[in-house]
Parts: sequence; C-alpha cells; structure tokens
Amino acid sequence: MGSVGVGRVSAPFGSWVSPIDVDLVAGAAIALAEPQLDGDDVYWLEGRSTEGGRRTLIGHTPDGATRELTPAPFNVRNRVHEYGGGSYLAAGGRIVASSFADGRLWSIDPEGVRPPEAITPEGPWRYADMRLDPVRPVLYAVRETHDPVDDLPSTVRNDLVAIALGGLTDGGGMAAVRVLVEGPDFVAAPRPSPDGSLLAWLEWDHPDMPWDATRLRVAAIGADGSLGEARTVAGGPGISIVQPEWSPTGVLHFASDETAWWNLYAFDGPVLLDGPDGPARNLAPMEAELGDPAWVFDRSTYAFTDDGAVLAVVRADGAYGLVRIAPDGTLARIDLPFTELEGLRVGGWQAAVLAAGPHDGAVLLRLDPATGEPAGVLARSISEALHADALPTAESITFQTTGGAIARALFFPPTSGEFQGPEGERPPLIVLSHGGPTSAASSALSLDRAFFTSRGIAVVDVDYRGSTGYGRPYRDALKGQWGIADVDDCVAAARFLADRGSVDPARMAIRGGSAGGYTTLAALTFRPEVFAAGISHYGIADLELIHADSHKFEARYEESLVAPWDTARQVYRDRSPIHFLDRVRAPMLLCQGLDDKVVPPTQLAAMVAEFTARGLPHVAMTFEGEGHGFRRAETKRAVYRAELAFLGLVFGFTPADGIEPMEIPGLA
Repeated sequence: MGSVGVGRVSAPFGSWVSPIDVDLVAGAAIALAEPQLDGDDVYWLEGRSTEGGRRTLIGHTPDGATRELTPAPFNVRNRVHEYGGGSYLAAGGRIVASSFADGRLWSIDPEGVRPPEAITPEGPWRYADMRLDPVRPVLYAVRETHDPVDDLPSTVRNDLVAIALGGLTDGGGMAAVRVLVEGPDFVAAPRPSPDGSLLAWLEWDHPDMPWDATRLRVAAIGADGSLGEARTVAGGPGISIVQPEWSPTGVLHFASDETAWWNLYAFDGPVLLDGPDGPARNLAPMEAELGDPAWVFDRSTYAFTDDGAVLAVVRADGAYGLVRIAPDGTLARIDLPFTELEGLRVGGWQAAVLAAGPHDGAVLLRLDPATGEPAGVLARSISEALHADALPTAESITFQTTGGAIARALFFPPTSGEFQGPEGERPPLIVLSHGGPTSAASSALSLDRAFFTSRGIAVVDVDYRGSTGYGRPYRDALKGQWGIADVDDCVAAARFLADRGSVDPARMAIRGGSAGGYTTLAALTFRPEVFAAGISHYGIADLELIHADSHKFEARYEESLVAPWDTARQVYRDRSPIHFLDRVRAPMLLCQGLDDKVVPPTQLAAMVAEFTARGLPHVAMTFEGEGHGFRRAETKRAVYRAELAFLGLVFGFTPADGIEPMEIPGLA
C-alpha cells in the first residue's frame, strides 16, 4: 500500500514533498537522439526544452573536445511523415543536416567554424534518411513534396532522390536533385552497397503501415547514376521488413517479422541483378525483436564489427538487451546495467548506443565493439544527480483481460526516501495509455512518471494489446479493435492492481496523449464507471475527422485499427468519443497545442462546448506554438502544475509544491 520505512514521515498519498520538481521534469533534461559515428568522431542531437524544443548537433572528437555545430536558431529536424528522424548525416568528413525552419538540407562544418551553407533550393520539399554514395559525389535521401496551395494527403509525394555534391547544380546555384524512385506511396532507407554498384531501399503502399507490410527492393546503379530495373528481394503482403543495411563485405542484411518476431536476416550470397542468390537466412532465430516500428526514419538496432560479427539490440518481455552474433551464428548475450537501448552504431574501434535504466537518465554510451562492454559515457540527458530513493522501479505484471487474453503492463508504486502513506490508506493510481498505438511502455527512468510516484501517486504504464516488443500476434491483436481492446486492457490493469490491494479503487485516473489520449477519452466515455478522472494531451476524439484530416503517413492507419472506411463508416462514429460525450462522468483536464497538424484543435473546442453545456467539471488548456507533442519548457511547466493541482482537487489531497490553486467549475 505504499513504501514503508523506519523514520519515514506518514503523509497522505499525493502530498509528499518531492525532489523531482516541476522545473526538473519540464526542462532540466535534454533529449539525446540519432547518434552517428564518422571515423573517430561521434555525433548526436540534443533536444532542449529550454530553447523551445530546438534540436542541435553536437560533435565529439577523440581528444575529448565537444562542440555545438549548429548554434541557435538552427534546428536539426525534419517533418517527413510528420514524425521525422534521420535528420542529418555525418560521413566521410562531411555533415549534411535538415533545417526545420525551411526543410532544406545544409552543409555543416565539422569544425564548427564556417556557418551552415544551403545545399538544396527553397521549395515545398522535406528531406530525411540520407546516405552518401561510396564512389560518387552523390547523397541519397527520402524527399517529401508538399503542394504549397493544396497540402492534402493525396497531393503529397514521397520519392527517393540523388543529390549531386560534386558541383552539378540546378542552374540556380543549388545542388541538382534527381528522382530515382517514384510511384510507391512511401519509400525509406536508401542504402548503397559498399562498392556503389547497388542501391537497396524499402517501399510500401496504403493502407499498410511500415510495421504491416513493406518490400525490400534492390536495383543496379548505372554509370550515369540512374537505377536499373528494381527487384523485390524480401517482404511483401503480411511481412514487415525494416532496417536494411549492407555489411562491409557487401552482404545485404535486414530485419523481418516473417517468423512473428523481427529477427535479423542476411543473404548467404550476393544480391544478383536477376534476384538474390538463394533465400535470406535467419542469423539468430529467437522470440525477441531485433527491430521496431518505423515511426521515424533511420532507426538502428544492429551494426557490423570489424571481425565480421553483428552487435544487435533485442527486446523481449518489455526490456532491451545487447547481443553479439558471431560469424558462425554463435549468440552471446552482453550484460549491461540498462533496460532500454536504441540507436546502436559501430565504427572501427568504437561503438555507441543510447542507453537508460530504471534509475538512469538516458546516456550516450561508448562501447567496445569487440566485447560490447561499456567504455565510457559521452553525454547525459540529466546532468544533476537524482535522489535514487525517490525513483521507482518497474514491476512487470501480466493479467487477464477480455476474451481470456493476457495483457501486460509496468507498475510503478509510490516511492520516497522520506515519506510513506498513512496506515490503511491506498494510493491513487494513474493509468498511462501510451501513444502510437503501435508503440510500447518503457521501463527506463521517466521523470514524468517519477514526478507522480515521488509524490505518492502510483502509476501503471499499460502495454495493451497492439503494443510492440511481444511479437507480431500481440501487435496485431489491436487490428479492428482500437477503442475496445486497448480500453479493456487499461481497465483490466487498474482493476488488477485494485483487487490485489495496491491502489485505491475510488481514486483511479487515466492519462494519455495522441493515440493514448484516444484510449483515455474512449475509456472515460465507454467505461465511465471505472475511472474517477481523466487527463488527455492532444487526444483523438473524432475518428471520422482523423480519417478526413490526417496527414499522408497515417491517412489510412485507422483502417487496420478500426475498419475499412468505405464499408464501415458507422464503426468510426460508434467508436468516436466526440459523439458520446454525454456519457462522460469524470472530471477532465484537456491539454492541446494550437499548431497540432495530427489532432486538430477543433476537437478540443467541441469537447469544451459539450462539457460546458452539461456542467461537467473540466479544465481546458491550449498552447500557442505547440504542435503534436509539447516541446517547450514553459508549456511543460504549465501542464505539470495543472495536472498536480487537478489531481489534488479530484482525489482530495493537497500538493506540497505550493502551486497556484485551480478552479474546476462544477466540481463538488
């Protein structure tokens, strides 16, 4: 029923004094992303909430010097597929980065002396996922073209392009851009072979998402830089191929989920122009994931070492690990004190990976590629020491849900080195419904979760059916069931914890953002008897509107999650909380960015109008300049203060933070 310890002060759950204050959780941490290696140099991106969420490129040299290569206002980010990723490339002593302000590619000086220089012309283009040709002065990239007048999903084009870097221009002083692949709805991962003779890439079409079905294509690169006839060498209907890469010896590798798990495959022979020389081979069959859903570009979960082995990040049972696959297929697991790993890169004598643990903020970790052992920390997301006794450790729980199925979650009990709950009192609970919905809960340190648990509020992060990391059948279990299975699993997790005495069944809230916000709104609408409060961050309320207004990448995502639009429109209406707001009973806190292109702010306006007319207790907060996801420190501060004040009023505790009081009209 809460933490118990000698000498701890007894205080109501929710009212504990916490060392994890609003300023820390809102802005003290930086986001580390997209590590890359170029020779002896290491690069990465830092996202800074204190600078409005701006992402800047950092370079680290072997002599220990670290420098910022893109000072403000340069923001290294792109909006291809709206979610971006693959925003820069450091290779061969050259750095090319996307500017969020104009979508253009810029040449960045590795020494940080010369100012950035534009490479691509102004226009309706965005670029991502870049690679240099090993023998030609050419940069391959994904280019997304938006009609500046009629920017609808049907008018957005996604192509693979070659950008000349050897002086060939478009006549206006910018690098000439040549379209290599056009026609598929989506393309990704242009990867030239080490000898420059072949180009591999991924493509897929609506209504599939990249975790549903993709095709791995290969074509010869001609003397003039054009592509020959392309062949599909892996993938197809019902098979998701991710992360194609060539080994240094020219062997094409990729992750495929054809066994129901994203495992690593390679062709035993060369990929010939008339097809691969024999089928691809599963290098290390296992019930674990060596890939993940491609929400963003240029994910990297495996890399090649100089001795012919492969280092790989694997996920099983909700946690990550590192393995080394020897050339003869022998698998060795490497023990690291971290539960989350991503962005693995290997280059010669060093490897780098982003790592985090239950009590560790994200770090950029240098590894010895020969052994996988840690060899130093290059960057930290949190510079100040945290109070370990205020940080929760996840308990992995499984529980029965509807239809006799088993669902999963991570439970984080209230944790404090100074406080414990009163005898006989159970803590309130926040049920987190993650976004995506094709995503997963994380066991690593989350200041967001610790903000609540260190104050005496329990948190359960639900890996509802549809989550990743448990194989394709579990991932596919949400198909046709969005708004039903995810809601049922969140309800089942809350009741499981209440039944075993871990939380107060009368003080349970559900909280989520984006797709998790939809689950939150659906739970409050269609299962109103369960939760006593709800918090939605830019949550989806109207599935019909999402279908009509969504951007291209997700324009038909909901058809697999809900139903085919042309034959089952009523299902969309029946599962849209916006049409059943009269069923909501619980007080609500609604937070929305006014520049959100994924979830239109009009949905918030409709909810506010309905709740106001009914007299339902609610608070709505809007933020200028914020899109789909809050990036600014001032926004995050306002949201955390509001959440704590809101929960205090609804659940009957007084926060110890001295936050400004909140009024919730209609709350008894």
